[in-house]
Amino acid sequence: MATNTTQEQQSAAGRHQEVGHKSLLQSDALYQYILETSVYPREPEPMKELRELTAKHPWNLMTTSADEGQFLNMLLKLINAKNTMEIGVYTGYSLLATALALPDDGKILAMDINRENYELGLPVIQKAGVAHKIEFKEGPAMPVLDKLVEDEKNHGSYDFIFVDADKDNYLNYHKRLIELVKVGGLIGYDNTLWNGSVVAPPDAPLRKYVRYYRDFVLELNKALAVDPRIEICMLPVGDGITLCRRVK
Repeated sequence: MATNTTQEQQSAAGRHQEVGHKSLLQSDALYQYILETSVYPREPEPMKELRELTAKHPWNLMTTSADEGQFLNMLLKLINAKNTMEIGVYTGYSLLATALALPDDGKILAMDINRENYELGLPVIQKAGVAHKIEFKEGPAMPVLDKLVEDEKNHGSYDFIFVDADKDNYLNYHKRLIELVKVGGLIGYDNTLWNGSVVAPPDAPLRKYVRYYRDFVLELNKALAVDPRIEICMLPVGDGITLCRRVK
């Protein structure tokens, strides 16, 4: 009996660990309540289709959570975003959330090192009628950003920029993106609470990739907190998202 109880506890812990990567709530039941009450009933059909498609992919842990997708979609509408950028696309769930929120003539410059993952979700994006808003570039984002920064006409031209890519480059991205986002515009950095590891003790048992990127996330968070060019708001949505509003 004790063995069965232990197995049940381990199983429950495992379920929480998987859900917990995309929700920092201490209760799975509470997170499920949010999804079933607020998110899933209002989730656009194309986003539901892409979410379910992505769930079958072996790297599905990389996807944006449904509640964060809903949050991004509403945020973009609130700020009347038109010209946006996304670094890190995967199968395109957050990209689709953005595209659905933009006006018909809105634009998204989307960058990812893996076109294959993007093309997995592309048929859903095309069926949703928003593919014309997206300019996808395959490869590292840094050379593209450097080229954009070189041309002053791009300075302050973006309303919203979402970053969900290589955490070890977040600070490098920020140095460039702050030039490209307009005053009053937003940059959103995803995973800034990094599976809760930002407050974990040094000897805490962490997955290898979580431990590796934790220091980069901590470094970013410290830098954003003292950057006088922005106002910030760190939210425990998904795996943590920090919104940076450029003020000067």
